[in-house]
Amino acid sequence: MADEQVTRREFMRDGAVAAASITAALGAAEAADSAKPHDPKSKVLNYNKNMEYRPLGKTGLMIGAVSLGGHWKKIPHKVGSEEFMKNRHDVVSACIDCGFNYIDACTGQEVVAYAQALQGRRDKMYLGYSCYEHEMRFKEWQSAKKLLEGFDAGLRQAKLDYVDLWRITCYWQPKTNHTIEHEHAIVEALDKAKKLGKVRFCGISTHKHDWAIRMIRTYPEQIEVVVVPYTAGSKKAHGRVEPSKDGWKPIPDAPGSKDNPSASLIDAVKKHNVGWFGIKPFASGSVFRSRGAPDSPSKKADDERARLTLRYVLCNDALTSPIPGLVTVDQVRNAAMAVTERRKLDTSEARRLQHAVTEMWANLPEDYQWLKDWEWV
Repeated sequence: MADEQVTRREFMRDGAVAAASITAALGAAEAADSAKPHDPKSKVLNYNKNMEYRPLGKTGLMIGAVSLGGHWKKIPHKVGSEEFMKNRHDVVSACIDCGFNYIDACTGQEVVAYAQALQGRRDKMYLGYSCYEHEMRFKEWQSAKKLLEGFDAGLRQAKLDYVDLWRITCYWQPKTNHTIEHEHAIVEALDKAKKLGKVRFCGISTHKHDWAIRMIRTYPEQIEVVVVPYTAGSKKAHGRVEPSKDGWKPIPDAPGSKDNPSASLIDAVKKHNVGWFGIKPFASGSVFRSRGAPDSPSKKADDERARLTLRYVLCNDALTSPIPGLVTVDQVRNAAMAVTERRKLDTSEARRLQHAVTEMWANLPEDYQWLKDWEWV
């Protein structure tokens, strides 16, 4: 009993000493930490106090809440011309000024144009790469060997040593199909490019909802980022979704059923900590009265619709950043303004956005009808 009492006394004594040591150490650490300036600029590329930054999944990168998509529809200049390149240079400059820090390029022309626009300021922007002409949409490029050949050729043409993200473009239409062999080719090509130091992070782009979920679940190490739609009319699928003649519709699971896991991409992205760049927030301009034409008579109303859309999209906390194609400096500034506005829409704003969404679905061009499959996400 005496031995036990001694042991307890020693325990209490040693514990008190340890606690005091820990307290002192924590106090010293707090004092040292308080002496260091907490500068967010040191943690975020191209930090701007008026821009919000979100984590890009497991990559560790912090990305501006709005980014620059590669497409440049409605630019009234010939691609590659001096006027065209000035437009892209000015738009990229405006993005940098507003705190954007990611550009997504998905065609050979886009990669070359943005690589040139970023010359001398690559330290301000992350660059996402895809040259869809040499990727999985076309039969001759559906092997790891050909994917890597196309990737290397694209880097040479754009005079790039590396890209921050290679997101291989895959499914185009929901009716198309990739085999397991195709999936293995994608994963092998991404792994090799990363090991060679030509790619920092990897992912895919697709228009096929269920396949995106499958890739996230099946290849969590390689699929660090997805580039898939999220429009002004998209919303979370609470349960399974199945195709119908009017697009995908939610099918609630039976109460207590564990046989039908949720087919929500939002759930899959969160579970596997995957970054998500949202394409087509404006549904290829269909959400606008002008269909996306700059400086139209409806510019004021269209600018508001753009901001309402971005505020709505950013309420999806699984999505890192929407990547609209922005044509003018003014459009860049308008998109940046949306980030500074109140996130939640009030009743009047929600009503106006819903009206715009109704017009958006009705105005979708024939070659964009597939976007209806992304109403339930």
